[in-house]
Amino acid sequence: MTTNPSLSDLLTANAATLRQCLLNQIATEAYKEGDFTLSSGQKSTYYINGKLVTLTAAGGVMTGRLILQQLAPDTAAVAGLTLGADPIVSAVSIVSAYEARPLPALIIRKKAKGHGTQAYIEGPPLPQGAKVVVLEDVVTTGKSAAQAVERLQDMGYEVTEIISIVDRQQGGAEFYASQNIKFSSLFTIKDVQQAYQTLNR
Repeated sequence: MTTNPSLSDLLTANAATLRQCLLNQIATEAYKEGDFTLSSGQKSTYYINGKLVTLTAAGGVMTGRLILQQLAPDTAAVAGLTLGADPIVSAVSIVSAYEARPLPALIIRKKAKGHGTQAYIEGPPLPQGAKVVVLEDVVTTGKSAAQAVERLQDMGYEVTEIISIVDRQQGGAEFYASQNIKFSSLFTIKDVQQAYQTLNR
């Protein structure tokens, strides 16, 4: 396979190829260095805008396929807090249909809808106790995804796992462990920075 595979290639590529291509795309398109303030209020010398990758066709395919491969067989749905998780849960749901394992996507609002049903969660209703996996683009402290977990549990769903694309390794994993929630990421910030440096030599 070429170093820049086509979309049709990505639909059948193995996990190792998908991981390397997605990592390269994150390092070249989503990762920036400079002076930034994060949503947590923390200052940072770098920033990752995951939507610059997950909202592309190739990025969506790779993200969807890689995360779907990590989901347990009894997963009933994927969910995430708007806005960063929206393209991720949508990608996983669409890819799951093509791979004969259809999973619905749920989007959790930060505030309840101001009209109609005034719902916090958008998406098809699930049975009580349904196992839902929460997805996130970048995890720092872990508090954003924790808000999604709380809303889902309030609906009677079971949430025991969070998967992110990138872990900034700044306390998120430890926070989830304290909440007895399994956490994994496709990449760590060290992976992204190493790829960034390699590609910019």
